[in-house]
Amino acid sequence: MNDEIKGLGNFANPFVSREITEPISDHWKLRRQFASAARSVIETLITSIPTDEELEEATKVLEDMDTKLKNSKRLFGLLEFIADGEHGGHGEMNHEHNAIGGFSNPLSPGINIWMKGTKVFGSTECGYAYEGPPGHIHGGYIAAILDQFLGMAQVSGGNPGMTGKLKIRYLKPTPLNTKLLLEAEVRQISDRKTLVRGQIVSNRNITAEAEGLFIRPANINLKNLKVKS
Repeated sequence: MNDEIKGLGNFANPFVSREITEPISDHWKLRRQFASAARSVIETLITSIPTDEELEEATKVLEDMDTKLKNSKRLFGLLEFIADGEHGGHGEMNHEHNAIGGFSNPLSPGINIWMKGTKVFGSTECGYAYEGPPGHIHGGYIAAILDQFLGMAQVSGGNPGMTGKLKIRYLKPTPLNTKLLLEAEVRQISDRKTLVRGQIVSNRNITAEAEGLFIRPANINLKNLKVKS
């Protein structure tokens, strides 16, 4: 399914397979590698006790790299990246730069998403940088992961919108450094509203459930929504 909304660009199909979708260019491949390295640095910092001298040296390296990157061409925000014309449309940008699911965003744990029948599935994993209760993921990140996942799942209903309400039930602590499986399904579509329910599963245990109400903005008309199989 390939959804396109007039004025917002191309929504790349997020429901490809269990395998993470490859980047659309060598540039995005390198950005993913950079983001992965940055995540590793963050995880290492959280879990290591370097000397003061080592911290000073590492800080200088990062500050120098930051200065170098600031002197390159810069684009601020999703719309500027899309308008530049060299980085893909809305779907590609969401896949790469999203704060929760983007594979080229070092703040994101990354969420792979695929569809089977009427249900949507996903997988992710969070390290110590996302710790809340000892050994477990911070509840705020659990909410953010479910918000992003349910938000992508509701696109499959052909009535894409933005989060209007999100209800979370925390059933059990969700462990760190463990593959998490996500499941969701569109339960109801009414005019501009889509209701989605989903859950996080760890080691065959449901750790959190969510219900999301998504509302399509009034300025996006379904007549402009093209669906191709």
